[in-house]
Amino acid sequence: MEAAMEEVIEGGPWLFQGQPIILQKWEPGMALRKLKHTQVPVWIKLRHLPVELWTTDGLSTVASGIGKPLYPDAITRACTRLDFARVCVMLDISSKLPRHVIIMIPLENGGESACKVDVEYEWLPPKCTSCHSLGHATSACILHKPPKPVVAVYVQKPKHVAPRLGPDR
Repeated sequence: MEAAMEEVIEGGPWLFQGQPIILQKWEPGMALRKLKHTQVPVWIKLRHLPVELWTTDGLSTVASGIGKPLYPDAITRACTRLDFARVCVMLDISSKLPRHVIIMIPLENGGESACKVDVEYEWLPPKCTSCHSLGHATSACILHKPPKPVVAVYVQKPKHVAPRLGPDR
């Protein structure tokens, strides 16, 4: 039963009639609340992750550069796929979504080495630029009014106009 639940949660994001259905594992003491319209859980892939960061703390540190880390998938937890780590994070869609995270790795000599971890977003919800909410494109927004095309403009003749245009004399 636990494995089936994980498979459903990790198989997302799920859409119903084009709208995201947010699934999370229930835990004791968990408060049921409506998510802010700018926050959505999204699976990310972390590529070129150094071996030192294939730990719960390491994954959490890297994922924190993207959003609030929620949990890794089962394959990442088991370290059976090493070309990327898959982590679910709560994203604030209103902020910029980085394509990579720079992590400083401690060296044995006491120094640090910068490491670039690439980020791939498996899915991002449509975002409306008209009402600033998630779940629909601007073109489908009931508040969006496209500008009316200009067909013709009436220009009144000014009182002081030269009778004709031509070269200066």
